[in-house]
Amino acid sequence: MQNEFFIDSDGIKLHAKMDCPEGITKGPLCILIHGFTGHMEEEHILAAKDAIVESGVSVLRVEMYGHGKSGGEFKNHNLYKWVNNAFSVMDYVKKLDFVTDLYLCGHSQGGLLTMLIGGMFPDAFKAIIPLSPAWMIPEVARQGSILGASFDPKNIPEVVSSGDFELSGDYIRAAQTIHVEDEIERYDGPVLIIHGDDDEAVPYSWGVEASKLYKNAKLVTIHGDDHCYTRHLNEVTAALKEFFSQEL
Repeated sequence: MQNEFFIDSDGIKLHAKMDCPEGITKGPLCILIHGFTGHMEEEHILAAKDAIVESGVSVLRVEMYGHGKSGGEFKNHNLYKWVNNAFSVMDYVKKLDFVTDLYLCGHSQGGLLTMLIGGMFPDAFKAIIPLSPAWMIPEVARQGSILGASFDPKNIPEVVSSGDFELSGDYIRAAQTIHVEDEIERYDGPVLIIHGDDDEAVPYSWGVEASKLYKNAKLVTIHGDDHCYTRHLNEVTAALKEFFSQEL
């Protein structure tokens, strides 16, 4: 199997890499998604990939619209486009004859995507793993803010700027219509949420709330750690290995 390739998503090429445990012929697969402004080669994504592979599970890393080496401009990405990308990834995975069980893991906005897709495919995943899930994005967009940028939520500008990034107003329009609680309700399987309680980007309280809303969730708190686990990444990988040791 080719390690690096592209998955077509309605004409947009999604950059993907497959990593499998040595000697694997048939077994479980975990789809792993980065976050907002992120990509598949970030330290925390690589560490998660390695931990999952070491647990005996193949990992398919995919970069979403406007990120990494995938097609589309970052400015023009939105959650609907990411959901559509995830549909395309699911179509690809369904054709892989070596896959037995399927898992989904995502960080930050990828964690939000994990929560949405878990609810949209409630029978497809043996478990889902949101890492520092930014599922507050739709709610804060309805209130008129996104990553430090403020705006009138009923008169959305064509471009929203904050720091080093620009987003089309369509990102806000799409986010405002999404209610993550609906997809949380639809997913009954095991959920592992890993969240640092010193997260500067996604308040830890959102991880706590998600763990309460899911029917079968475990919250692993990384004490004193930030959004990308730069202080205690080893605790994240240990939590992933423990989870898969119980799942497999």
